[in-house]
Amino acid sequence: MNTQPTGPILEGGGTDAARRRFLAMAAAGALSTTLPAQAKQAPRQKTSARIVIAGAGAAGLAAASRLSAALDGARITLIDNRLPHYYQPGFTLVGAGIKPAHYVVSNTADYVPASVEWVQERVAEIDPDANKVVTDRGKSIPYDFLIVATGLVLHYAEIQGMEPGLIGKEGIASIYNGPEAAQASWQALSEFIDRGGRGVFTRPGTEMKCAGAPLKYTFLSEDHAVRRGQRSRIEIEYFSNNKVLFSVPIVSEKVRMLFRERRIPAHYERVLTAIDPGRRIATFRTPEGSEEQPYDFIHIIPPMRAPEAVRNSPLPWQTGNWAAEGWMEVDRSTLRHQRYHNVFGVGDIAGVPKGKTAASVKWQVPVAVSHLVADIAGTTSPDIYEGYTSCPLITRLGRAMLIEFDYENNLVQSFPGFIAPLEELWVSWVMKTMALKPTYISMLRGRA
Repeated sequence: MNTQPTGPILEGGGTDAARRRFLAMAAAGALSTTLPAQAKQAPRQKTSARIVIAGAGAAGLAAASRLSAALDGARITLIDNRLPHYYQPGFTLVGAGIKPAHYVVSNTADYVPASVEWVQERVAEIDPDANKVVTDRGKSIPYDFLIVATGLVLHYAEIQGMEPGLIGKEGIASIYNGPEAAQASWQALSEFIDRGGRGVFTRPGTEMKCAGAPLKYTFLSEDHAVRRGQRSRIEIEYFSNNKVLFSVPIVSEKVRMLFRERRIPAHYERVLTAIDPGRRIATFRTPEGSEEQPYDFIHIIPPMRAPEAVRNSPLPWQTGNWAAEGWMEVDRSTLRHQRYHNVFGVGDIAGVPKGKTAASVKWQVPVAVSHLVADIAGTTSPDIYEGYTSCPLITRLGRAMLIEFDYENNLVQSFPGFIAPLEELWVSWVMKTMALKPTYISMLRGRA
C-alpha cells in the first residue's frame, strides 16, 4: 500500500528542499510587507474584575492572551479539561497524506498565560442569570464577564450505523475526529486509490467548522489518483447538503467549473443519514425521500452542534437559523450576547452568518476583547467584526485558492496585486501548508 504522496508535488520543479525553503521565505516576505505594523500597546487597564473563559481551543486561548496583556489585576479563569491542543486547520493536510499526525498536536499549557488560572475540568453548566459556570466536578466559578469559546461537538451518532471507531475501516474516512482519525482516513483513502472503485464525499446538513474542508478533501483525493495513474479506475462524486457548493456564489461557480473539468459529479440536496459498512451502502435524505448510494470509499463529515453546556443554557438563539443547533445568540458585529450584556461568544460557538474558521477567530477575538475591556474602563469600543472568513481552498497538490469573504459574501483581499482569490496559485498553497501555522500560533499568544 502506498501511503505517501507520489509524483511531483511541486509544480514546475520537483520536491527539493531548497525550493520549498525559497518559496516559504517568499511567502513570509509577502506577509511581512503586506500586513500592517503592530500598533504600540496601550497601557494596561487596572481592574479586579473576574473573567471566565469557557473553552481553551483557539478562541479561548487567544482571548486569554489578549485579556492578560490588556488588564492589570483581573482574575482570569480558563476552563477546559483537554490537555493537548489541536491545530485543526491541519486535519485536512494529515488526512491527505501531506503532513504527519503529530504536525497538528501541541500542548494547551504552552499557550496559557502565567497570570491566567487554568481549571482543568469540563464546563458542565453555564448560568448567565447567576453569573456562574459549573464544572463537571461540581466546582462553581462566579464571573463578572464571561467569554464562551466552547467550540462545537461532532454528532456521529446522528448517522445511523456510524461511530468513530469505524474511521479507517471498511472504506470509511472522517478527518474531523482528531489527528488519529485524520491519519486513519489517509490510510483508507490511499488504499481506495490503489484498489479503485467509487468514492463518495459528503457534507453535513448542519453548520460546520471550515466548510471548505469537504471540497479540499475531494480535490486532493482526485489529484492523488491522477498522480498515481489510477484516475481511470476510480469515480469521485460529491454530495452537497444544499443547492450550492460554496456559500459565496462566485466561489461556488468556480468550484462547479473545476469539478466539471476534473470529472467530479456533484449531487445536490443530499444529507447523509445512515451507512451500512458491511454492504458499503450510504443512505441520503433528499427532497424526494430516501436514496441509497453504493461506495467503496466514503468521507463522512458528521452533524455539528453546540456543546450541551451551551444548548441547555439560556444562551442559544431561541428562534431562527441557529436555534436548533444551539449556537449562541450574539450580536454579529460585537460578538456580545443579545440578552446578557456581560457575556460574549467567539469562535465556532457564535451564532453568526459566517465564521467557523481559525481565520475568523483571529478577527473575532480582538473585537470581543476590546468591548469587554471598554466595559471595564467605562468607555465604548468602535471595533466591529464584519464577518471575515478565510478559506485556503486547496484544489490540488501544489495549488490553492485563497478565498476571503465577509458577511455579505464580498470577496476581500489581504494581498491585493499579489494573490488573486479565484486563481489556483502555488503561493496560496505555501501559505496554507507552511505560513499559516506560525500565524495561528501567534494568534494563540495574542500577537496576531
